[in-house]
Amino acid sequence: MSAVAPIFRMVCTAAALVGAPDGWATETLRDGELALLVDDGGLEAINAAAHALDLVTVSIVRSEEGAALQAQTVIAFAGSSPFVWVGAGVSDSVKTWAHERRPMTLLVEFDGALPDDQRGRIERFLSLLARQTE
Repeated sequence: MSAVAPIFRMVCTAAALVGAPDGWATETLRDGELALLVDDGGLEAINAAAHALDLVTVSIVRSEEGAALQAQTVIAFAGSSPFVWVGAGVSDSVKTWAHERRPMTLLVEFDGALPDDQRGRIERFLSLLARQTE
């Protein structure tokens, strides 16, 4: 989302961004790189999220057959960057990966639109990350 090198990456479905206060996602993600996972809302939901974020283009994480393969693709997207992963049904292997990797990682286990408390967790994580990169 930033013209300079992003300090973190985030992956979520478009549904996670629905219902956020105006400007929340744009402001929160300004220093990061966002990629969306395709969910039941399909391209229509991704397009709506792009409009809500005032983005001309968005990145999409490719879909895989099965949760384990999808997790590996998301992990590949994370690379060596600090990472925020919003999704339902996070597996034990993903939790282990997140705990053991060196860059800061936040797993937000939630399906659908993020409530205020979960958006707050992301904000606190990114605030801490920003202080560490100053």
